Amino acid sequence: MPPKKDSKKEAPKKEKASNKGKDAKKKKWSKGKTREALDNQVFFDKATIEKLEKDVPKYKVITPSVLSDRLKISVSLAFQALKYLAKKKAIKCVFKSAKLPIYTRVVGEQPVVTAAPVAAAAAAPAKEKKEAKAPKA
Repeated sequence: MPPKKDSKKEAPKKEKASNKGKDAKKKKWSKGKTREALDNQVFFDKATIEKLEKDVPKYKVITPSVLSDRLKISVSLAFQALKYLAKKKAIKCVFKSAKLPIYTRVVGEQPVVTAAPVAAAAAAPAKEKKEAKAPKA
């Protein structure tokens, strides 16, 4: 005789089969991560212009996206700001294309005063005087 079948084991199989049909719960998809909309300025105000003229020439790499992030201005304003600073020669252009101009700070054009050149300059005239006296004698 064949072994007896347990009715307990067959019951769960029927439940699983019923879940696969139209009564089954549909998978809920996550909506994903959403970014908050940026509320950047569209016009310059005095505070932004002062910050632009004071801080931006000190940045090492200056692009429209950097200005937009740090100053909370729109990218189109950042393009105008870069042109404004370049015209004033506060920054210099490294690479320029229609989509992404890259600027950097101006380095080396301002004279740097240190103690060593002053001491060397003071010592130099004294040597010249000794040399001047030698040919006369």
